[in-house]
Amino acid sequence: MPQVQLSWGSSTHIGQREENQDRLLAAPPVFAVADGMGGHAAGAEAAQKAVDCLSALGGRESLAVEELQEAVRQADDGIRALGEADPSMVGAGSTVAGVALVEDAGELMWAVFHVGDSRVYCWTPHAWGQVTVDHSLVQVLVDSGHVAPENAATHPQRNIVTRALGVGAGGDAAVTLLPLVERQRFLVCSDGLSNEVTDEWLGELLGGPRSPDVLAQQMVTEAAENGGRDNIAAVVVQVDGLVEDVAPFA
Repeated sequence: MPQVQLSWGSSTHIGQREENQDRLLAAPPVFAVADGMGGHAAGAEAAQKAVDCLSALGGRESLAVEELQEAVRQADDGIRALGEADPSMVGAGSTVAGVALVEDAGELMWAVFHVGDSRVYCWTPHAWGQVTVDHSLVQVLVDSGHVAPENAATHPQRNIVTRALGVGAGGDAAVTLLPLVERQRFLVCSDGLSNEVTDEWLGELLGGPRSPDVLAQQMVTEAAENGGRDNIAAVVVQVDGLVEDVAPFA
């Protein structure tokens, strides 16, 4: 398998809220954003539980997809346990989205994963777009033809999620496998960013010359300046290079 050289950056902002319940993770091979919900303490604790479970996978070259799914399940169980142990935490929940380097059938791949409406976008020199599909009521309405895609961003029920860690029926994260591409960039973000900055502009920024850390800061700053109605979080990951393993001489 090739060896991967990565760079990344992250940023978050409280927005117009009283507390920042978004949490970030940049612990190669895992990068993620969690967006807590369920009241001040409950939402923050839920999001922290999600990134804590994923951070335990850090420090390795790659993972198995099942290891990634198991970490998400542990986060789901851990958030549910918060409400069982403390009545003030009842209703705690969190979205989560991210990317992780995984080995699949002997190949090194990206696993894009999510639960809820936090998003992952991917840019390459040849393509750009949102990889995740929101687990949200508005997405259901779009899929059924009841809401036009161009109206989804301003729909009054756009913040209602149909899946989240710690609440509802649970289940595994949605996972999409993508190949590694040189100069590839990922944006992982909470809806506090995607609701304030258009996809078109995010694509232009990711395709520009700025470094991942500068990009993450710029995106979050622009979201705050555009209204910042919610907490804002962004992680930008870049593939700087791929080096094929070379067999030693006999």
